[in-house]
Amino acid sequence: MAGCKWKGPMMIPNAVMTRCGGACELCGAEAVDAVAVTPRDDLVALCDICASGDAVEGHWRCLQRAVWSEVPAAQVLAVRKLRALDAPWAAETLDMVFLDDGLAAWAADVPLEHRDANGALLAAGDSVVLIKDLPVKGAGFTAKRGTAVRGISLVTDNAGHIEGRVEGQRIVILTEFVKKK
Repeated sequence: MAGCKWKGPMMIPNAVMTRCGGACELCGAEAVDAVAVTPRDDLVALCDICASGDAVEGHWRCLQRAVWSEVPAAQVLAVRKLRALDAPWAAETLDMVFLDDGLAAWAADVPLEHRDANGALLAAGDSVVLIKDLPVKGAGFTAKRGTAVRGISLVTDNAGHIEGRVEGQRIVILTEFVKKK
């Protein structure tokens, strides 16, 4: 789910399990994992479907209730998911929700995740390999498939772009054309 950092398959901590009573804090199904809601990393207990973020027909209607949760991290997660849904009922629900300034800022603070063609998370300083020949506009050369790009930089306002040096020139590369080395 966007805006979440997986803590891996893990047992749900006792404090979270006690708070949620073993139920998913979004839909009420059996909770199977705990997810940290970035950037504060507060834990929320989720079921398999809510944790995966899959588009299961009718499942996300549970968010109409979850946005009123007493657990701030669950509220933030519900608002973020509602914003990602393309459904009239989701927009109507968001219109009714009131978040205090702190929660509204937290819900809006979704860190960008730069991912390569295989879905691997990229970080500044990583090395990547081009998976396709890429003509470099304005430089007059083509960056060949298999070229290693070391010490990449992440474009802060676009998750689909990274920067790196190829043939001595600093270029912007689309993340869909690289794989992490």
